[in-house]
Amino acid sequence: MLRFTTHFDTKELDPFTIEKGYESLRFEAHNQEVGYYHLPSGSQDLIHELTALDSEINRRFNTIAVVGIGGSSLGIKAIERLLRPSTPNAKKIIYLENSDPISIISKMKEIDKFKTLFIVISKSGGTVETLSIFKRLVASFELPLMSSEQIYVVSDDNSILSHFADENKLRRFIIPANVGGRFSVLSAVGMVPLTLAGFDTLSILKGAEAFLERFWNRQEEHLIQKATYYVTHKDQFPMNVLFAYSDTFEEFGKWVVQLWGESLGKRNRRGERVGLTPISLIGSVDQHSFLQLIIEGPLNKTVTFLHIEHSEEHLMIPNLSLKYLEKSDFVNGKSFNDLINAQCYATMQSVLQSGVSVDEIAWKQIDEISVGEMILYYELLTSLSGALLEINTYDQPGVELGKQILEGYFKK
Repeated sequence: MLRFTTHFDTKELDPFTIEKGYESLRFEAHNQEVGYYHLPSGSQDLIHELTALDSEINRRFNTIAVVGIGGSSLGIKAIERLLRPSTPNAKKIIYLENSDPISIISKMKEIDKFKTLFIVISKSGGTVETLSIFKRLVASFELPLMSSEQIYVVSDDNSILSHFADENKLRRFIIPANVGGRFSVLSAVGMVPLTLAGFDTLSILKGAEAFLERFWNRQEEHLIQKATYYVTHKDQFPMNVLFAYSDTFEEFGKWVVQLWGESLGKRNRRGERVGLTPISLIGSVDQHSFLQLIIEGPLNKTVTFLHIEHSEEHLMIPNLSLKYLEKSDFVNGKSFNDLINAQCYATMQSVLQSGVSVDEIAWKQIDEISVGEMILYYELLTSLSGALLEINTYDQPGVELGKQILEGYFKK
């Protein structure tokens, strides 16, 4: 369960602009060009299909190696990090993402060839990092390819990776053609590895489905207002800071940065460069680094505070007074959850008093329903902002240009 509070003035917002954003998303969902809106309900059949594999997977494997990058890994990592504390018996997940040889070698040392299920994920099927790492794994571990029950593929139906899977009779799962990579975590991209690892993915989908239904019924109006505020104040506040008060939000913040940055940094229909820059921080750690810039630096940022109201961990600060260290005794006997929430509150109040536009997202607790809600919240916020910026939210021409230059570099 999530609680949303807006601390900036929404009364000045133009009702026509608010309606424009909402109707743009209704059109996208209705004409089927953008498919992520249908994943919360559409992926539920996939969960039932995967559940049928449980006994065989559990018998053979205790580790899942996800080979993918960007939209093929960030969302999975975000959900795993959030739910791992409450699902400690889920299988270990190893992520092979970057083409950094130090990282690849380190991750390969963690892999038991005989106990690991390899899941290769690429929306396009041609991601150079993913395919290169997969080749290295095949060569290093002498993985059999033909009819292998140890290698799964997740990709577009007609991609080169899918053709490879079919040629070698590998089990493969389809990413719908109208679902972009960074919006794909609730598709087979996230649902296959997370379900097989032992996470309750059906509840995640149910949470996302319920939030989406409330949005269409205009019961989450704060979300439309927030996107409208961001876009109509984009010249004054071109940056948004997500200040999340728990280490468990670290990977979620990275997912938001990709979703936000790759979707909204574009040229609009008039050829103008537009975008809203995402910044992900962790409290209270970054109170000791970035906070000074927010409070006394340029007033060019909005800040979203994210925190957990009730933690399952009841770790207490000892009622212990040490000579010379009495300065911190005012928190003796309190829980660390009380402390981090108080730090969030105090920081939010100081930021508000410095004139910064702030909103707050409070989690009653971290559970599967709330994770599904939060995924949909940020995907909808991104789509609303893109519609109002008058851009194509779902392409990435700048990224594609870099890929072309890379290919040319090696073909010289």
